[in-house]
Amino acid sequence: MDFATIKNAVAKQFDAMSKGDLFRTEVEKDVLWDTYLASFPEGTNPIYRERTEHDCSCCRQYIRAVGNVVAIKDNKLVSIWDCKVDDPNYQIVVDALAALVKSKPIDNVFTHFEAVAGTDKNFEETVNGVKTWTHFFSNIPAKFVKRGAEAGPFLGLQRSTFDVLLRSLRELTEDSVETVLELIAQKSLYRGEEHEHTLVAFRNLQKTFKGVAPAEQENYAWSLINTLPQNVSRVRNTAIGTLLINLSKGDDLDAAVGAFEAMVAPTNYKRPTALVTKSMIEAAKKAVEELGLVSALERRYATINDITVNNILFADRSTPSHLSGDVFDTLSAKAENPKSFDKVEEVGIDDFIANVLPKAASIEVMMDNVHASNLVSLIAPSDPTALPMFKWGNRFSWSYNGEMADSIKERVKKAGGNVTGDLCCRLAWEYKDDLDFHMHESSGSHIYFSSRQSVCGGVLDVDANGGNGMMAHPVENIFYRSLATMREGEYSLSVHNFSRRSDGVGFEVEIDIGGQIHSIVYDKVVKNHETVKVAKLKYTKQDGVKLVESLPSTTAVKSVWGVDTNTFQPVDVVMMSPNHWDGEATGNKHYFFMLRGCRNDGKARGFFNEFLNNDLNQHRKVLEMVGSKMKTEESDHQLSGLGFSSTQKNSLLCRVKGSFTRVVKIVF
Repeated sequence: MDFATIKNAVAKQFDAMSKGDLFRTEVEKDVLWDTYLASFPEGTNPIYRERTEHDCSCCRQYIRAVGNVVAIKDNKLVSIWDCKVDDPNYQIVVDALAALVKSKPIDNVFTHFEAVAGTDKNFEETVNGVKTWTHFFSNIPAKFVKRGAEAGPFLGLQRSTFDVLLRSLRELTEDSVETVLELIAQKSLYRGEEHEHTLVAFRNLQKTFKGVAPAEQENYAWSLINTLPQNVSRVRNTAIGTLLINLSKGDDLDAAVGAFEAMVAPTNYKRPTALVTKSMIEAAKKAVEELGLVSALERRYATINDITVNNILFADRSTPSHLSGDVFDTLSAKAENPKSFDKVEEVGIDDFIANVLPKAASIEVMMDNVHASNLVSLIAPSDPTALPMFKWGNRFSWSYNGEMADSIKERVKKAGGNVTGDLCCRLAWEYKDDLDFHMHESSGSHIYFSSRQSVCGGVLDVDANGGNGMMAHPVENIFYRSLATMREGEYSLSVHNFSRRSDGVGFEVEIDIGGQIHSIVYDKVVKNHETVKVAKLKYTKQDGVKLVESLPSTTAVKSVWGVDTNTFQPVDVVMMSPNHWDGEATGNKHYFFMLRGCRNDGKARGFFNEFLNNDLNQHRKVLEMVGSKMKTEESDHQLSGLGFSSTQKNSLLCRVKGSFTRVVKIVF
């Protein structure tokens, strides 16, 4: 066997491969060397003195240095051992090494600390004269030589660039890229044209990547490392990348663009055009037509005649004639002489439904001022034959006052705020003023729009009508994710009017302590630059967070939707929300107390994106706008009242008349 045949073949292969980019696979150096020695056919690696003839320290150094080097051709790996050797015994050796090296994924690009690998020749003096030994040897081109301290940072950058690029190609959706490019084309994105070239280049990579076999996609990404500009390969880590990430994970288009603009746009920036593209509208329209749901989009207020007895938990048998019908005849109960019962007892909603409602002839509830956001209307399709378009099997939806499904908490969530911390403080108002939430901590930290995070873990993550732009239903949110980061002492919460822009009045605050919600309604004008102290809280490790002082919630009687607050109002119908009718259990439960004379005096939203079935999910950006436009017409005949979500702690005072009269506090 002539070792020069394998040496020259490998050196030639390495030289040819090094004209392009080289990489290393995840093969351990010792495994490489052991495979090399073990792959020689029996009898072809005889003992020389004490070790086998091919067990050479010079060759071992070469194999450990460059034995796992590969190139990428047509997204497949090519190793330095993929060569033709004239000697069949050596061919077996290189084939074994090639199979091993290519069985592992690429770990990083190839670098070496000097300009050569291995030793070309060395000499040994023997009794028979000087013996020449030949070994594996290659010259290393300068582009692969990284000496000393420069190797580590270079390899770290290359690896991180690959990781970001691969995640970008796998996780950023083609739809998100096309959407942003369309927004740029219609000039709806702040300085979006600066990112157009990057996104076009990335879109082209995406299309190629989708056509690559899954097993070869990593190779494709590695092949781009040395050719792509950083703004393309690391697009995911840029501001425009954040927008792509949010769109790819399904965030609402307005919220995603709002978050992007909060990072890059000045505070007073006003977007010139709407955030829905022509192609998005056309695609949504086509989907709605193909599903036969065009007529389902037009909505109206539901009436008692739209629903069946199966979906009513309680109906007052003395309901006025315009709400009466056969459905109530089947639910009528025998009236008994009531007797006074003044004690107020507390019952859970499930206990109330199971044990109180069946015995009640009539019930009345007291709507507090804090319940204004709990006002709800049942909504039906204008076309009674319309196909269901929701996640549940019927055609009905509902709309809360302020068009939110779960009050202030849902408004914060929709604005991108956190609603799951151990302590959450939420501010809401309904006009254009720039109200700001402030939290002063005993630690000395002050959370507000210019200092959004404190040493105690408090975070202001939504700044409406200011840092996060104008909102139709503005909210602000300060939360503490964990009590473990909070320091003992007092925490003072206040509201400041940074800019008076309207004649709006008042605000609402929810203080959510571990799921227990304290609601505060302030019904006075907050003057320009005025500060209103809302509450003081105290945190101790022993007792947790306690509300020690707060602005009193207003108790003045107000008329909302034709119903006076702080007075008992008769209930015509009690029912679950439509997603829990007919034995279904889709999503959160809502409990509806439809009040006599309660009328939404405006137009209600017909549906929300979270209601829509999965067939419409990909068109949610367009349908969000469609839903805001497809509102009901005003009507005197409607089922409206108070609604309570199972996800939010609340209570309702209820006077029940049956065999006796009693007042209970229903706890949700």
